[in-house]
Amino acid sequence: MWRFMGGRFSRSTRCMSSSSRAFGWWEHVSPAPKDPITGVTEAFLADTNPNKINLGVGAYRDDEGKPVVLQCVRNAEAKIAACEFLESNAAAVGSKLVEESVKLAYGTHAHVVKERRVTGLQALSGTGACRLFAELQRRFYPGSPIYLPNPTWSNHHNIWRDAQVPERGFRYYNPITKGLDFAALMDDVKNAPDGSFFLFHPCAHNPTGVDPTEEQWREISYQFKVKNHFPFFDMAYQGVASGDLDMDAQAIRIFLEDGHLIGCAQSFTKNMGLYEHRVGCLSVLCADVKQAVAVKSQLQQIARSMYSNPPVHGILLVSTILNDPQTKALWVKEVKVIMFTLISFLHVPFLFSSFWSREILIFL
Repeated sequence: MWRFMGGRFSRSTRCMSSSSRAFGWWEHVSPAPKDPITGVTEAFLADTNPNKINLGVGAYRDDEGKPVVLQCVRNAEAKIAACEFLESNAAAVGSKLVEESVKLAYGTHAHVVKERRVTGLQALSGTGACRLFAELQRRFYPGSPIYLPNPTWSNHHNIWRDAQVPERGFRYYNPITKGLDFAALMDDVKNAPDGSFFLFHPCAHNPTGVDPTEEQWREISYQFKVKNHFPFFDMAYQGVASGDLDMDAQAIRIFLEDGHLIGCAQSFTKNMGLYEHRVGCLSVLCADVKQAVAVKSQLQQIARSMYSNPPVHGILLVSTILNDPQTKALWVKEVKVIMFTLISFLHVPFLFSSFWSREILIFL
């Protein structure tokens, strides 16, 4: 081994042995615990039982376990393929997606949409939308906790933890009655500090499938006004819960009627069968246009450092479906088919209780 010394090269007596071992930078790292959802899928793939059923990742599949491609998606693919120029600007396509996603959640003719008080950003499915909001909360309300229903989707804990947002729980499900523990829920809402952040599933609560009634949502909304809480909705199953897109967004519409400012995460994984495309939207309802512009700029900055720009193909699929009346009408019909297919599982003989029936509805 040669080294430069005072204008000349000299041979070093120190030579690294070819058998010497590099420093183990990651020797102190232990394996992470298995994810409760993806871990189930791994176990499913390893199981040789021919009658096995995958209750892990929530992807819509046929009787043979193969992914179902909706006809509206096939039509959108064909339309995209026939274009002379393929749109590659994710921001331009994403703005169309956000516009249509907001209409789905808030209502086509919602006054807050017309007033341009709703700002949004295309996100990497529902997970990415939640992560963006968690970071927004951490930056502008540091130290404020997020109240999550007990139980909730397991990844909610990971998302807000990694954003360094403290977590609190509120009572939601009663395992004895296998229903909503509404009295306990309301007590926790009332006892939380004023101005707290709460996460709700507006429909098809994961993992229980238990949702508040319309009247209960109205009582929750009223108490949120009293306490000045901020509601954040994670809507992963719009259309799949009841077969009606508007009915499944009922909770959001009730909060809008009562004048709340809200946040909403949307995913097109379940209702369009686009699990691996990671298409979603985060929207935030603000008090005025000025606030909406400021919030969007902050969300764009957060996304820039996380993933910069999202993949464009999934956005093209969803925006094509939502922007074409004929294709959208077909999608609405197919969503109802998905719902009725899932409901049919309620009559499978091995499902002994309504609780497990709801589990099938949520996870398939």
